Amino acid sequence: MIYKSVAAIKNGGPEVLQVIENELHPPKAGEVCIRVLAAAVCRPDTTVRAGKALYSGTPLGQKIPFVPGYAIIGVVDALGEGVTEVAIGDRVGALTVVGGYTEYLYWKSDRLIPVPVALDPAEAVTLILNYIVAYQALHRSAKIKSGDKVLLIGASGGIGTALLQLGKLAGLKMYGVASLSKHAILIESGAIPIDYHTQDFVAVVRQAEPDGVQAVISGMTRMDYIRGGLGLLRQGGTLVSFGEPDSFSTLFRVLGTMLKVNLLPTGKTVKLYGTSTYFIGDKKPYLKDWATLFKLLEEGQIRPIIDRKFPILEAAQANVLLESGQVTGNLVLVAPELL
Repeated sequence: MIYKSVAAIKNGGPEVLQVIENELHPPKAGEVCIRVLAAAVCRPDTTVRAGKALYSGTPLGQKIPFVPGYAIIGVVDALGEGVTEVAIGDRVGALTVVGGYTEYLYWKSDRLIPVPVALDPAEAVTLILNYIVAYQALHRSAKIKSGDKVLLIGASGGIGTALLQLGKLAGLKMYGVASLSKHAILIESGAIPIDYHTQDFVAVVRQAEPDGVQAVISGMTRMDYIRGGLGLLRQGGTLVSFGEPDSFSTLFRVLGTMLKVNLLPTGKTVKLYGTSTYFIGDKKPYLKDWATLFKLLEEGQIRPIIDRKFPILEAAQANVLLESGQVTGNLVLVAPELL
């Protein structure tokens, strides 16, 4: 039996994504085969496709050809030898980093995320990456508490809108930096919008909060945003950067700033957030936080904003839209029956 995936046949723009055919085969020992119901389309997909990703250890990213796709939700279709964690028919998620733009995925059984079957897969898949980043940046890195004043830099994309919803739920006073066309969603979430095209976010927040803010959560790694955010922190405040650097030079500048701020007695802290610890460290905090997020979704306390759904094999078109800058919230690829 044949199944299809969308692979980057070389590094470049969305046009390098091509539909390829694969042979369906029994999973190896310790693996499961998952029929993919939904896959997230997110910024790291575009950087690894373009050959600019740093998280794989090389600026060229993955070996060509490869299938992008950072996160999926699906149904266990077959089990490899020795798999006891799940059964056929179970709903599961996976933080894949690459591999998600596909109809079927082979994945290690000890890296599966339990997903409640009652949830809409298109909504739930946004929790696997975007909402876990937002939740852990707020609660584990910045350690926010109700009443805190925070600045969100990049507040309209998938992670940005997750930050808005989770911040409102946590009782934060929020300032959000986004383009004017996306201010409505910030206002709806209770945030005070700042247009980065026409306003100086540092001046706006400093005038409104002369004593500073408790946390700055930034999806932008440009040094002017990081320096500006640091200048707005009160004593004891934390800046959390989750944005993916566009080059090693940017990464080194960010790391240098973090070391300088954290070593000097400034009373401020810089933290870099990434999901790599899920793969090399303790998985329990992630599983606990995903379970919390799934419960919030079940209860209707959060509701992911999905700008548009595409069929899985139309990932190239989804990448075009993502890079247009016109997306508010999330883009999701889904199986045909979910369209």
